[in-house]
Amino acid sequence: QVQLVESGGGWAQAGGSLRLSCATSERTFSRGAMGWFRQAPGKEREFVATINWNGLNTYYADYVKGRFTISRDNAKATVNLQMNSLKPEDTAVYYCAISSLYGISGTTNPNAYDYWGQGTQVTVSS
Repeated sequence: QVQLVESGGGWAQAGGSLRLSCATSERTFSRGAMGWFRQAPGKEREFVATINWNGLNTYYADYVKGRFTISRDNAKATVNLQMNSLKPEDTAVYYCAISSLYGISGTTNPNAYDYWGQGTQVTVSS
């Protein structure tokens, strides 16, 4: 069973920053695309960012583009999400996920991800 463990969530004021991390086993991590998704109360889970296996291809949702940065460290089997200029509408539970099928390109499709973390809460106050 592949495990992904998120950390770094918490509370921030609008305009502030938080950095999320997600760790997993190296054997599964280095070949897979990684993604971050989020789910706010009463809303469906939505795509945030994705990064391909070597980190050279990234893609962001329009509502976080220019504010969030996804990165990965294959040696440490971690993926990070640096969140700057946070807004109250960024409040959600954030999930990381791994896709073995889309390792070369990354993907925005949640159904393409094989394993998910348990989620970490991010709360942004105005």
